[in-house]
Amino acid sequence: MGRGVKFLLPLLAALSTSAAAETLGDTESGAKIFARDCAQCHMVGPDAQNRIGPNLNSVYGRRAGGIDGFQYSKSMIRMGADGMDWTLERLDAYIENPRALVSDTRMSYRGLKDPTQRHDLMAYLRNYSDSPQNIPEAEPTALRTAPDLGPALSPEILALQGDPEYGAYLSAECTTCHLRDGSAAGIPSITNWPADDFVAAMHAYKSKLRPHAVMQMMAGRLSNEEIAALAAYYAIIQN
Repeated sequence: MGRGVKFLLPLLAALSTSAAAETLGDTESGAKIFARDCAQCHMVGPDAQNRIGPNLNSVYGRRAGGIDGFQYSKSMIRMGADGMDWTLERLDAYIENPRALVSDTRMSYRGLKDPTQRHDLMAYLRNYSDSPQNIPEAEPTALRTAPDLGPALSPEILALQGDPEYGAYLSAECTTCHLRDGSAAGIPSITNWPADDFVAAMHAYKSKLRPHAVMQMMAGRLSNEEIAALAAYYAIIQN
């Protein structure tokens, strides 16, 4: 191998890594978004500590509810027990709508709908990951491009008007586990959920963003219209 080729290979690798990093987002913009939306509860960086929310150092690849000693919500602990790690795709979904991915999360943030701003924020958090040069090109995210959630949370699906009566009929399978009165004895309540959150959660199972094999199977059997009907029913169910 010639000296010129030996010199060129590291340069090409560096340029490739730099170009790939740019596909995710603008870190300077992400720093401003973090200061605006996240810094009241979270810290990130060399001196980061847990506050109201856990610190976000090395969040990529971390198990949900995975910081020892931090008091997570029961829902977050349950998601971790189900095997959910924070991949770039799941962070994208969580930042967009926290309650769609983790029911009853304590995080009061209402979500960031602009995908460009979400990607900028995730690019900023990537700077404090264990292997920033590998995200999103390799594990733990295993994504080669910026995340694309596809049609799961599209306006067309969210705009579907479900039939509550049909939802009540379909709910017989749900109530084998979820209690109709809204109590949560080891299984989260789905009674009186906002319809949009219910729809987003079911599609998160359907696309395997939410890691629960039984729910993934059940959601996978439901059509968009059936999910909308269940959402309409559980949004107005009377205890």
